[in-house]
Amino acid sequence: MTDFFSTTLGMAVLVAAQSLLVVGFVMISMLFLVYGDRKIWAAVQMRRGPNVVGPWGLLQTVADALKYVLKEIVIPAGADRPVYFLAPMLSFVLAMMAWAVIPFNSGWVLANINVAILFVFAMSSLEVYGVIMGGWASNSKYPFLGSLRSAAQMISYEVSLGLIIIGIIISTGSMNFSAIVEAQRGDFGLFNWYWLPHLPMVALFFISALAETNRPPFDLPEAESELVAGFMVEYSSTPFLLFMAGEYIAIYLMCALMSLLFFGGWLSPIPGLPDGAIWMIAKMAFFFFLFAMVKAIVPRYRYDQLMRIGWKVFLPLSLGWVVVVAFLAKFEVLGGFWARWAIGG
Repeated sequence: MTDFFSTTLGMAVLVAAQSLLVVGFVMISMLFLVYGDRKIWAAVQMRRGPNVVGPWGLLQTVADALKYVLKEIVIPAGADRPVYFLAPMLSFVLAMMAWAVIPFNSGWVLANINVAILFVFAMSSLEVYGVIMGGWASNSKYPFLGSLRSAAQMISYEVSLGLIIIGIIISTGSMNFSAIVEAQRGDFGLFNWYWLPHLPMVALFFISALAETNRPPFDLPEAESELVAGFMVEYSSTPFLLFMAGEYIAIYLMCALMSLLFFGGWLSPIPGLPDGAIWMIAKMAFFFFLFAMVKAIVPRYRYDQLMRIGWKVFLPLSLGWVVVVAFLAKFEVLGGFWARWAIGG
């Protein structure tokens, strides 16, 4: 068996199996994320939420997915058909591809590349094309306006996200996620994690992640009062399902990035307790809970407010933080608190 996996065919089978494992984990997680999102929103509004299909309504998301798959696909008369169908597939596939470099434990990663951060940013940057293509191909003014909003919004907040992550890269000296997590290992548990030295940027990263994924209170591309459902308003059945799945996968990816970059990934928060993938999954679930709570309790911003915060507040703050971290790391302030590469991280 070992000899088989050393052949070209064996390696192809192994990579395919690992890829299916990652895809299966993400898709099964998404079913429960949608359920949890709806339950949290219902609890805040003092109502029951999904509670009919399956025990405690756990299979409601499966029933909804089957409903979408079995529905008829209605295509607008003036739509550009090839682009119309390519857009949701592009949105879904690109969101899924980013998970290829996300580690869940030491060595538990599909592709342990040294430029993992660049790969994730490349995939997330390309996702905007799915949104633009969907809005354009629908041949309707509301999807087109929604896609324009989404494109401007995603590009704006990607700049802030990139600058915030540059601070992490400066501290670690690596763009590999496993190296970033290992740099946060120490004798003080969670106080060794990057949330403490990079504390001002944790909140900025979280808010930018909300805007990057079109999540409330920054869901302006899908504002019901203005654009009905935004860039996906002319979609139905499976294409709509792919768009929605792509959004939730991107949200879960942001939860994984927060866990890896600032909160130690698979590292235990308490010294002495074993590390493992369970910590990584628990942290991702916690950040998704925060995403859901923000959706439930924060009112929607106006679009001009959203863009002003991104360009006039977050961009100068994140750029200034890069300069500050570079200075602190260069001179190894507090014994290398911001320079983990200098102390063997």
